[in-house]
Amino acid sequence: MHRDGRRGERYSDGSLDATARIVDAGADSDDERVVEAALRPKRLAEFPGQARVRDQLGLVLEAARRRGSVPDHILLSGPPGLGKTTLALIVAAELERPIRITSGPAIQHAGDLAAVLSSLDEGEVLFLDEIHRMSRAAEEMLYLAMEDFRVDVIVGKGPGATAIPLELSPFTVVGATTRSGLLPAPLRDRFGFTGHLDYYDAHDLTTILRRSAGLLGVDTEEAGISEIAGRSRGTPRIANRLLRRVRDWAQVHGSGHVDLEAAHQALRLFDVDDAGLDRLDRAVLDALCRRFGGGPVGLSTLAIAVGEESDTVETVAEPYLVREGFMVRTPRGRAASAKAWSHLGLPPPRDLATQDPLPLHEGPGRLGG
Repeated sequence: MHRDGRRGERYSDGSLDATARIVDAGADSDDERVVEAALRPKRLAEFPGQARVRDQLGLVLEAARRRGSVPDHILLSGPPGLGKTTLALIVAAELERPIRITSGPAIQHAGDLAAVLSSLDEGEVLFLDEIHRMSRAAEEMLYLAMEDFRVDVIVGKGPGATAIPLELSPFTVVGATTRSGLLPAPLRDRFGFTGHLDYYDAHDLTTILRRSAGLLGVDTEEAGISEIAGRSRGTPRIANRLLRRVRDWAQVHGSGHVDLEAAHQALRLFDVDDAGLDRLDRAVLDALCRRFGGGPVGLSTLAIAVGEESDTVETVAEPYLVREGFMVRTPRGRAASAKAWSHLGLPPPRDLATQDPLPLHEGPGRLGG
């Protein structure tokens, strides 16, 4: 199989390319990360949305500055693309301290973590992205380091091994996670401040898009910006990506301005509809309604119907469909809501019943097959 290089297209066998979606909240490539870095706000005062977390974090940082001490360790949780990395960089900027960036998957041994911690300068910020993916041995070393600014280095092996304490310069950990429930309680308890980032509303997204358009040198009209915001799934990373594609269409086919016509045409080209659904999302709903009468239907059966792996449907398409009320997860499987039938332009069955949904916080599960 091969990809044709475009987001959300199909493999040569006809299956959907779910790993490269324009509405994927993950960073797509090194090039996109470079663009993201240029668009990031640099200070808390520039950070749009998330007002409660922003104000709380601002208080913590200002108090630490006035005391002349390092602030409490900070844990930021929430879905991808909402600004956790940006806030970590802002923490360092507000404190006027350097930041060291690494990730949970990069720290699989206690020695890896010890090397990083022992090289930190006083007051330095250590950003641990995907902190829930650290190894257990590294987690246990981090407990002591966060609590007492000390690590125990094991010298020797077997019964003769000796733990030698190594004092560390005071530092601040900023941890980021999309799955805070996977963090062990002893690690969570060592964070003095915890902030959860939620999806953005349309007003905050339009603010972000206006700022990004200015930095990109793109002329915009309010209707075009609003249209992009409404299809961005509450996620700034997706909003900025869609803005760049609409800009491209406007420069090649339009007037050069990001207006309503450019937004409509570009987003139609990239298969993002007015609800923010892409081809994979619609394929799942279409199969659920047309082939299975709205369900409930088991996950594996639904996945086969759209030519995808069960994990792809469960982790890539399902979260947004459930969050927006297009799909319901029930003990008997997945079911389409009245909203799904309406979105597809199909009449709902007369016996469409209200399903008893499972709580979203339970996360993905192998329900109904």
